[in-house]
Amino acid sequence: MAAMTPLLRRSGGNRPRDPGDRLVTLIGKPGCHLCDDARAVVAEVCAELGVPWEERDITSDQALHDEYWEQIPVVLVDGKQHDFWRVKRERLRAALGG
Repeated sequence: MAAMTPLLRRSGGNRPRDPGDRLVTLIGKPGCHLCDDARAVVAEVCAELGVPWEERDITSDQALHDEYWEQIPVVLVDGKQHDFWRVKRERLRAALGG
């Protein structure tokens, strides 16, 4: 039997990732009601799936402020922008493989 071409072979990148190897980052600022809502969603979903998360404040990081001030709250999954303004539980859960 002929060997399968590399294009058809499953790669290691297709395997589900361990939840502990993921990272969700919430970018926001104090006093932001949308950030409070997003924090509740991120905390709930990450706790449910065992995924670590962190929060970053645009008022203490000029680079984050310059990049995201019009979009907060912003959620990153593994360093890539996932959502902003309104964070949906189902969408975040799906992105994390849950």
